[in-house]
Amino acid sequence: MPATLPVPLEFRPPEDWLVAPAEENEGLGVAFAAVHPRPDEGFAANITIDGGFPLDGVTPAQLADASVEQLREGAGSVEVVDRREVGSGDAPALTQRLAVSAVVDGTLRDLVQSQVYLFVVDERDPHRRGLVRIALTATAAQHDAVLGDFQEFLRTVRPDVPEEA
Repeated sequence: MPATLPVPLEFRPPEDWLVAPAEENEGLGVAFAAVHPRPDEGFAANITIDGGFPLDGVTPAQLADASVEQLREGAGSVEVVDRREVGSGDAPALTQRLAVSAVVDGTLRDLVQSQVYLFVVDERDPHRRGLVRIALTATAAQHDAVLGDFQEFLRTVRPDVPEEA
C-alpha cells in the first residue's frame, strides 16, 4: 500500500506530467508521484510527496539533515547546495537543494533534488500537525527546465478542508 499523508492535501499536478497510479507508489514509500513526460537521457524528472508525524520539538532543519543522511546511504555523494528556513513559528517550513551523484539503473547520474518541508495543521483536528515533504528530482541538465513546473505545483498544495454539511 502506498504511504499516506499525515493530513489530507489537495494539489494539482503539473500539466502534461504523468501521475503514477497509487499501486506503483507502494515500493517508493510515497503518497504521490508524477513523472515528466520527456526523460533526459533515460531519467525522468519526478515529483513526489510523502510525510508523517515527527516527534514533538523536531525542527524542519533536523528533518532535512536526516533526509540528506538517508540519501548518502544510497548515493555516491550528496551536497547541500542551498537551504532556507521559511514560513512562520506556527507553520515552519524549509527548502533545500541537493546535488546528488548516484547510480540509477546502472548509470552514474548527476541529479539535483529540490525539497520542501512543510508542517501542516490538520483542518479536521487542529491539535494534529504533520510534516509533508515534497521533492523534485531531475538530472542536473534538466532541473532548471522543470523547476518552474515544480514551483507552480507547490502553489497548488493546500490542506484539503472538508465541506460543511
